[in-house]
Amino acid sequence: MKRILLATAAIATGCMIGINAQNVIERPTLADNWSLGVDAGVTTPLKGHSFFQNMRGQYGLHLEKQLTPLVGFGVEGRWGVNTTPSRTAFDTQYVGAYGTLNFNTLFGGFSCSPRPVNVDAVVGAGWIHQYGEPGPGYKKNDMGAKFGLDFDFRVCDHFSIALKPAVLYNVTGGKTQLNANRANFEMMVGLNYNFGPGFQCVTVPADRSAEVAALNEQVNALRAEVDGTAAALAATTAQSAELAAALEACRNQAPKVVMDTTNTLSSVRYVFFKIGSAVITPDQQPNIEMIAAYLNNHPGSVVVVKGYASQDGPKELNERLAQKRAESVKTALMKRYKIPADRIKAEGQGIGHMFSEESWNRVSICILEDSK
Repeated sequence: MKRILLATAAIATGCMIGINAQNVIERPTLADNWSLGVDAGVTTPLKGHSFFQNMRGQYGLHLEKQLTPLVGFGVEGRWGVNTTPSRTAFDTQYVGAYGTLNFNTLFGGFSCSPRPVNVDAVVGAGWIHQYGEPGPGYKKNDMGAKFGLDFDFRVCDHFSIALKPAVLYNVTGGKTQLNANRANFEMMVGLNYNFGPGFQCVTVPADRSAEVAALNEQVNALRAEVDGTAAALAATTAQSAELAAALEACRNQAPKVVMDTTNTLSSVRYVFFKIGSAVITPDQQPNIEMIAAYLNNHPGSVVVVKGYASQDGPKELNERLAQKRAESVKTALMKRYKIPADRIKAEGQGIGHMFSEESWNRVSICILEDSK
């Protein structure tokens, strides 16, 4: 049994990884993909008794949650119609929990279009209760293990009809837990109401296929570089030791004051941003403060803030991001340092190509100018 479960998990993992890269499944919430259903059918002993003569009616309810397109879980109740003289309408009861594995997704991958028929494997466990007094030595309460299939036929967006063959084993006591002589076969038909729209697809536009292919090539290149990380780490460690020695030597030297008098009319400061963000991080705040100090010390000066973005992501998004980065610096100067708006000009320049290091192009370049 353990080998079967491990093989199933391996196949499921491989199939999920192999889902078409062009289709992305939106992440569902806790309230999504529930279904509620009523079941009706027949049950009869699997072995050791007359199959058809001992057949009797059975009714049930179930509540199910589909966690992913591949797996789900649920709870159910089953009640067998009493066929012997008794004050109760039912002679048996089964209440349990179960898990499902969708064969369509397992072997065919996820489909953005709803399939007309879905086939699930069902495995569950629960409590079996016998009403009345069936006979000497017969226990009223037992543990049960259930194995079955669920053929679900889609009728419309919210309703489906399911055909559910299953075998319920009584696994309490005995050396052989799954004994056909202690099992019932059941055939149920269910009417299900499905809440929510199910799993939705977000399709990557066709014109981004080249971008996806380029990213895949980058991933493959990074994987190829993994083998060389040990040598790179050793080189970095040696370089760190050299820098530590140089730093110690600098600490032992007398401090020097260097003044730059060549740039009296203008100065440039850089404010760098994280990928996809226009928020000024704490480590960049000193650059904002330097710009504000210059403007306060030079009342006739102005600053031109030019925002840039790196080449990561769509062009339209980067153009908006570049403008937001320029506006972010302007807003900080106005709100925190009370610099008048007419002394600040914010311009979005789109994608930057100033630096060979791509991450440095996520920047606002602030050019300080004195009035002439």
